[in-house]
Amino acid sequence: MRIIQQFDPAREDDFMALERQFDELEKKRPDFPKGRRMQPVSSAEPVNTLIWQCDFPDIETAFMALNFFDGDEAHEKLFRKQVELMKSIKIEFYKTLDF
Repeated sequence: MRIIQQFDPAREDDFMALERQFDELEKKRPDFPKGRRMQPVSSAEPVNTLIWQCDFPDIETAFMALNFFDGDEAHEKLFRKQVELMKSIKIEFYKTLDF
């Protein structure tokens, strides 16, 4: 699963400060999915984008993670602050091709 968040470039410092808080939350809580954060250098996405990506064993588990985020009070508190800095957000799901 990949969550792609495009943020207001003028507010990058604020956005990233909140993202560091999400990262700290993931690290201190064993129940949180552990994702990898990336920012484009050369990509179809603009540089004012944060990508959170995590591998799950199946799509059902990925959907469970989304539901977890939606229902977690600490996550929602940070998300409500961060969403004000976002221009767009999209969620992508991929299947692994094991040939």
